[in-house]
Parts: sequence; C-alpha cells; structure tokens
Amino acid sequence: MLFEKLPTGPLNVNTYLIGGDNDTECVVIDPGDAGLVLDALHCTGRTCALILVTHGHFDHIWGLAELAEATGAPVAVHAADADKLQSDRKSMAFLIGKRLPAARATQLLQDNDIVHAAGLTIRVLHTPGHSEGGVSYVLDAQRMIFCGDTLFFDGAGRTDFPGGSQETLYHSIADRLFRLEGAYDVFPGHGDSTTLDHERLCNPFVQMGRRLKW
Repeated sequence: MLFEKLPTGPLNVNTYLIGGDNDTECVVIDPGDAGLVLDALHCTGRTCALILVTHGHFDHIWGLAELAEATGAPVAVHAADADKLQSDRKSMAFLIGKRLPAARATQLLQDNDIVHAAGLTIRVLHTPGHSEGGVSYVLDAQRMIFCGDTLFFDGAGRTDFPGGSQETLYHSIADRLFRLEGAYDVFPGHGDSTTLDHERLCNPFVQMGRRLKW
C-alpha cells in the first residue's frame, strides 16, 4: 500500500498519505501544511480522494482549507470537533497568535462509521479525552491505527485544553484501542510510531490510570 509520513505545520504534526496498492487515489490524514501535501501528491502521482481529521486542534488542520480547495476532496471529522475547523479559540490557534485558515467539514463522522476511500476500508473509533471529537482511524486489514493525539509512543495526549479529560483519555486507550484484538502498528499525530503490544505493556499514562483506578 501507499504510506507516506510528512512532518508538517507549526508543531510538526505527522501528516499521513495512505492508499491501496492498485489505486490512483489516496487519503490524507491531518494536513498540517497544504503545500507539502500537494508536493507529495505530485510525487506519488495520486489524487486526494478524502481528507480525514483526527481532531480539530489547529496544528492538525493548518493546511486543511487550502488542501480541500486545491484538490476538491471532501473533509471528514467527528461531529463533536466540526466547529473547531472554523474557530481560532476552539482550535487553540490563538495560542500561536495567528488566524486559523477556516475550513468546513463535508462529512460528520460518528463512532463505528466505516469509510471506503482509495482502495481502503477505514473504521472510525471515537477516542475522546485529548479533544471531545478525537477519533482513531483503524485499518483492520492492514493492522494499522492512525490515532492523532490520543496515544503516543510511551505517552498520551495532553488533557489540559478545554474538553480534555485524563480519565476519559485513559478509557479511550484502555477500553477502545487496547481491546482491539491482535497486533496493530500505531501511527500517532506526533513523534515516532509504536505498536499496541508495546503500549499495552509499557505505556506509563495507562499504568498511572490503572493505579488510580480510573
């Protein structure tokens, strides 16, 4: 399959381009910079069939409006984070003193939705805690999870923004992600990739939640 990881935007978000082996299209996840994504699309010779947003914080959507306009691709985000795409305050863009390039969702996702695009079948898991509408995109056939800022290598997303909750995030990881059966590779919104097996055994945030009996 097509798999490209690009560090993009003001906070080095992991933007992903994924697609099936024999497809001419791809899915873009969390476009932090439209120019870099458009260059990557040109290099791969693929068109953008769909833009998926893991959550609506500014660093993950900084290039969203420009990319959607340039490609005409639909934009999918969980319904609880759709308003963040147009708000400096709700997206937290005000923290860096810049105006968010406002975008609009064309598809509002819910938990357990199934998305078909670019030769892939993608399952939506609602994994709030870092953001109210945070989701993880699960590719069961490829054993891959794109989890935004829910789960990191030996860590988890921050919960001190409005709508954040340590306990909610713990349950998103322990009760949703960790209960997926078998081995999965995990591709977070920042930093290195990891695996569910490693995080089940070693993740200090989850170990803390267990000790506190969240």
